[in-house]
Amino acid sequence: MDTRFLESFVCVVELGSIAAAARQLDLTAASVAQRLRSLEASVGSPLIVRAGRTVKPTVQGRRVLAHAQSVLREVRDLKSAASATGLPAGPLRLGTTPTGMTGMLPPVLREWVARYPQIEIYMEPAATVLLHARVLAGELDAALLVHPLFELPKVCAWKELRREKLVLVTPARMRVKDALEAIATEPFILYDRKVVGGKLADSYLRELGVRPIVRFELDGIEAIAKLVSEGLGISVLPDWAVLGRGDTTLRRWPLPEPCPIRRVGLLSLRSSVRAPLVDAFAALASKRWRP
Repeated sequence: MDTRFLESFVCVVELGSIAAAARQLDLTAASVAQRLRSLEASVGSPLIVRAGRTVKPTVQGRRVLAHAQSVLREVRDLKSAASATGLPAGPLRLGTTPTGMTGMLPPVLREWVARYPQIEIYMEPAATVLLHARVLAGELDAALLVHPLFELPKVCAWKELRREKLVLVTPARMRVKDALEAIATEPFILYDRKVVGGKLADSYLRELGVRPIVRFELDGIEAIAKLVSEGLGISVLPDWAVLGRGDTTLRRWPLPEPCPIRRVGLLSLRSSVRAPLVDAFAALASKRWRP
């Protein structure tokens, strides 16, 4: 069985469209459809069915999907292990939060390309919760994310790269004598309480008995920082790499101690064939972002 047929099937199911899968695989829609027909003929069952403008797996297709994903992971591992270089062959499948993509990764990626030009990196932006699940499922080799507020499974490896205190963020023109008083009296932009940084900020303010006047609540440090710079409110955010660096429209203010700290690092599986690639990437990142 040609693994390219399995790859096409998995891609079609994940994207819900033959046309979308064709674009991602750099093939024509007719080629993807032919691969699916060949795979169905090989297994002797229909695997997808049209549902309006999209496609979805049949009962047999849902049964085959997990096996197909497992086979593709094994093939990637085999190719990596067969590398003739000092490191396993790529690509390194790296997940990252959107903020990590813009704030932390660019300088590390530049150094990676200079040092390992033959090893490709595939990057997938997503929320921390999704990245965590995809690493555990073996779908990503590693993910740059925020350490969750629970203990990681023993099968996981964690390389801490950065610690970020919470800070008060205001427009640059604002003068703050008392950070907690400002939070209690000024319009406030709340960092989403479903994410780690937002939970830390919410718990911190609750413990201090501070009730902000919430105007907005949303995820995304950069998006919140932009709203603050436009004078729409102030916020409590992790002191992330891109926050206010070189931005004359924002100002950061320290919060009273003890102030919560958000931990950022690389999550991976200890047993991965590409663990040496993860270690090499972590080594480059550690030079720029020390805990």
